This record gives sequence, structure tokens and C-alpha cells, in this order.
Amino acid sequence: MFKFLSNSLITQASCQEGAGYLKRADSDRLREIFLKYASVDKNGEKYITSEDFVRKFLGLFNEDDYNKESVQLIAGIVDMDKDGFISFSEFQAFEALLCVPDALYKTAFQLFDTNGNGLVTFDEFADVMKKTALYKKLPFNMESTFVRLYFGKDKKRLVTYPEFSQFLHDFHEEYGVEAFKKRDINGSGFISAGDFKEIMLSVKNHLLTKEMKTKVIEASGFPQGERKISFPYYMAFNSLLNNMELIKRVYLNATNGHRTQEVTKEEFLHSAQMMSQITPLEVDILFTLCDLIHHSNGRIVYNDLNTITPEQYFKQVTRRVAEIKAVSSPEERSILIQILESSYRFTLGSFAGALGATAVYPIDLVKTRMQNQRTGSFIGEVAYRNSWDCFKKVIRHEGVFGLYRGLVPQLIGVAPEKAIKLTVNDLVRDKCMDKNGNLTLYAEIIAGACAGGSQVVFTNPLEIVKIRLQVAGEIAGGSKVRAWSVVKDLGLFGLYKGAKACLLRDVPFSAIYFPAYAHCKAHFADENGYNHPLTLLAAGALAGVPAASLVTPADVIKTRLQVVARSGQTTYNGVIDATRKIWAEEGARAFWKGAVARVFRSSPQFAVTLVTYEILQRLFYVDFGGSRPAGSELTVATPVEEAKKKPHHIGGYQVATPILTGLETKFGISLPRFSYPKAQ
Repeated sequence: MFKFLSNSLITQASCQEGAGYLKRADSDRLREIFLKYASVDKNGEKYITSEDFVRKFLGLFNEDDYNKESVQLIAGIVDMDKDGFISFSEFQAFEALLCVPDALYKTAFQLFDTNGNGLVTFDEFADVMKKTALYKKLPFNMESTFVRLYFGKDKKRLVTYPEFSQFLHDFHEEYGVEAFKKRDINGSGFISAGDFKEIMLSVKNHLLTKEMKTKVIEASGFPQGERKISFPYYMAFNSLLNNMELIKRVYLNATNGHRTQEVTKEEFLHSAQMMSQITPLEVDILFTLCDLIHHSNGRIVYNDLNTITPEQYFKQVTRRVAEIKAVSSPEERSILIQILESSYRFTLGSFAGALGATAVYPIDLVKTRMQNQRTGSFIGEVAYRNSWDCFKKVIRHEGVFGLYRGLVPQLIGVAPEKAIKLTVNDLVRDKCMDKNGNLTLYAEIIAGACAGGSQVVFTNPLEIVKIRLQVAGEIAGGSKVRAWSVVKDLGLFGLYKGAKACLLRDVPFSAIYFPAYAHCKAHFADENGYNHPLTLLAAGALAGVPAASLVTPADVIKTRLQVVARSGQTTYNGVIDATRKIWAEEGARAFWKGAVARVFRSSPQFAVTLVTYEILQRLFYVDFGGSRPAGSELTVATPVEEAKKKPHHIGGYQVATPILTGLETKFGISLPRFSYPKAQ
């Protein structure tokens, strides 16, 4: 059976308001491409033959024993005057047609309009239909009442484009009904499970996913728990598969947009009753299918629906600079592959962490100085009235570069720190996911906590060096403090001073932040589940507000433990001692010093870090057979093939192959690929 589309990388098409889905190709560039494939010269004009267009330009039917009738039919879509040659004007006109919203239906219409007069006769329709692979396998009764209703009693009526589009939509449904009638010899309203399987694999094959074929249709004893299938069940089954996009909307309506929330049959029926005409029988079949494939036990999630949704010529895609497939299937995920996956995430996390830290470092410096400012001590002098005052004074006395004191060691340490946090969070989340890709809130919190705890091995040495460099500028005329001198003075064990406080801060921070980020991201995703970079940024920023603010007391204690107390200032011996002395000398409010600066630093820092991390995974995608960031796949109106693979497919021709694929996946019109049937 003829199949058009390969698994090539697809990128997002450019849209132009009011001019269809795609930007029109430049006429000069289009002519240049046309001339590359034009092999015929007639009266000084260049023309493309059917073989030139289909086999060379589109790259289809490359076999030596290709079916010439199929090639001529496809070329006839473009060849409007039906002389067997494609002129530049026809080549350009088809490029324009591919840019319109209903390009799929118009292309199908031109396939059947074999004389090019803008109307379809019964003879034209029957002639093309009889050449399809489906008709050859399962002939359709061209004398049926259904056909006569559209083409007239005498089948002489001429059908216009709008009417034919409706006919084509209804015809395939009628084809299924006709197939059922042929198998129901006794007129009982039942067919055998074997006949059901045969019809689904022939007439309705384009509606079946791989899981549907292997786990449902080809499995014994399906469906209805008996050997015979009723006509209502057959119709409901096919109606369900035809309306899976609507089914998804019903699910999202029931869950208020959440894709991991389990939905019972009763909840789904209630949602369907409010917004669609999905029947109870269709809902029964839906839950049966989900249970057969995923053992859902009466509850479904969004991922269950994806498994049974027929593949459309519209693809879920995203822009990528590089794409590598490390394994051909999840079953091939060895220990080595999982280690490589963690290394890949660690590398991307390093870049993301460095960028996030640089973006907010001035805020971090202000936060540190505000937290180290003490009242109630011997000195008693307050250097900064508030965070803004601190910011202005740093610039006035130390210059703009004073805002970046300690940045270099920060970058050296923050790369592995953020990388290990992101990697461990992803790793634990992957391990805690069930087979349907769902994750409980408790598992999300545990994953975040593990991520926070793992980073302390990098965070504490980094923080203590950074803090001492940041506060060094407060002493006017003091000797310049360098990172290496701080490391030598502290020694190995000194670098982990305040580690307990660091754990008290980082574990709850990550336990709050990562689940909040995941849920904010899901909330901000569009109806197709895709997250635009701006929604990722917003999710990261919002998740950082509660996480950063609620752990400020632990951050204050950590800062006090890690700085070098100046003459007259209180010294501390551990977390409990610091907590007691700060409370006694400065009161409860001291634990919230720098909270605003911390929120303004941590919130945007993690937002930038997570956005960078996820975008890098999208741009440099490596498929290790595991999970990918949720919301990273973009559903676009018009998919286009990778330019590097078909550089001559510009403008509307970027979607020529997917549109032709749609003739099969949407209408079941498949043309024989070979000149003679291949052995099965």
C-alpha cells in the first residue's frame, strides 16, 4: 500500500496572517527550481513530466517497478489542462493552493477532477476510486443509494468542490458500512470478530495506531467479550476513532486542563454531556480500549488517549538544530544509555545554570549584604536602609563591576550545582513515573527534595566563597580578597561550614520549586499541551516565589554561619546556636532579612535556568528512549519537512508530501505503489 510520509524531522511553518498558513514562495526562486526539474522543451517553453514531478521533485515512487498510473494521477493534481505536462504556471498555481487552509480537500478534489473543468462527474470519481489499493482489495458498490444521492439517480449530476468535499468525508464512512453489510450475509446485524478485524485492517487501517493493531484488533477475544460484533458497536467504534481530538477536549474539560489527572467513566460522561454528542456506547468503548492497552482499571489519563489517536498528516513538531536517536525503542535502554542520558542532561544543565546565575548575580549580591547586615550588635550601624539603597551604594562606591564580585567562582561552581540538581530531579521523576507517564505529587516532592540534597556537595563550597567575596567590598580601603585565598584559609572541611543550614534551605526549596514549576507549566500550556518559552519563563518565575520566600530563614542562618564575623559582631556555633542568638538579639524579623531580594534573585534565576535547560533539550534533542520535557512538542497548523533534506521544497511545497499523506490518513485514499502486487 502506498505510504507517503517518512519519519523525517519536521519544523514549524511560517504563518502569514490573511494569506493562508505558509508564506508564498518567491516567484524567481520558484522558477529557478522548476527549471532544474523541467526535462521537456515545447515551442520554447519548459515543462515537467509526471515522472519529473512525482519521482524527482517530490521524491516519491523511487522504485524501478513503480506504478505508473499512480504517478500520473498524482501529477494530474497539478496538471490542470491534463496534457501530461506541467507548465511553470501550473507548478506555481499548485504551490499557491498548498498555502490555503483547506489545501487537503482541494488537493483531493483535483485528484478526482481528471478533466480539469472544476467539477467531478461520477465517471471521474469511479475511475480514480477503482485504481486505489482499497478498492482493489474490497470493491465498493458504485450502484448504491448513497452514490446516487450525490451524483443523481442517473449518475449524471456534476458535483462542485464544496459538495465533493462533503461527499468525500461521508464516502469513507459509507465504505465501512458497505463492508459491514457484505460480511453480514444473513442480515442479522452482526459480523464475526474475524470479519471485524479484516474490515478494520483494510477499510479503516488509517485509523489504527500500532498499539491498536497489536493489542486490540489482532488480539483474540476482542471486543464485547463475544465472537460477534453488532452494527451499533461497529459504528460507535469507528466514530470514536474519527473523533479522538474531540475526545481529548472532553477529557481536558473534565480535568480543567490537567493532563495527568485520572478521570472515571462517570466524570467523562458528565463532561461529554456538557460539550459534545459522544454517546455512552462510545465512552464504554473508549474505556475498554484504554484498559486493554494500558490496564487503566476504569480510570484514564491524557496519555491513554494519545495511544489510540490516529496519526494525522498534521504532526507534533518543534524546531531542532540537531536530532539524535540513541535507541530505536524504550526497550533498548541499557544502563549505559541511562548513564549517557544523565550525562547529556548534566551538560545542558551546566550551561543553563551558568546563564541563570549571571542574569541575576547583582540581585544575589544585594541579598547577601542585606542578610549579613546586623543590628543589636556592638557596632549597631546600619549600612543599608533597604535593598535599593544597597544597590545604589554598591555602584557608587565600588562601580558597576562591584555588583559582580565573586561571579567567576560562582560560575565555576554553579554549573555543576544546577546541573546535578536538574539531572537528579529528572532522574528521580523518571524512576517514579508509572507506565503511563504519570507522576504523583508525593513523587514530585521527593524528586525535588533529592535534587536539593544532591546539590549541597557543590553548593556549600560555592556559597561560602561567594559570600565572603561579596561582603569583602563593604570594608572601605580593605585589602582585596581573592577566591583562591578564601579557599586556602578555609581548607577542605571549612568549605562545608554551614552545610546543615544549606541542606535546610536547599532540600525544601527544591521540594517546593520543582512540583510548583511542573504544575504551573501544565497550567500555562496551550490546548495542545505545548509550552511556549514565555510560558516556561512565567512558570519558572511563579514557582520561585513560594520556594524562595519560605526558606529565607534557613538562608539567613547559612549566611551568618559562613561569613567572617568582624570585630564586635556575634559569632555562631552551628544552626541551633545561630537560630537562638539571632532570635534573642534581633527578633523574628531578622530571619526574613533579604527575603524580597532573595525572591527577586531566585525566582528569575531559576526561571532563566529552566527555560534555557528545556530549550536546549528541544534544540539539541537526543532520544534515549526515556521521557522528554512535558510541553516540548509543538502542534502546528501546517508541518513542513526538514529543509536540509528537501531544499527545493519552498513555500507551499514544504507541505506537499504531508498533504498527499493526508489523502490516505484522512480519507483512506491509498494508491498502489508498485506496478504489480507485492507478495505479503
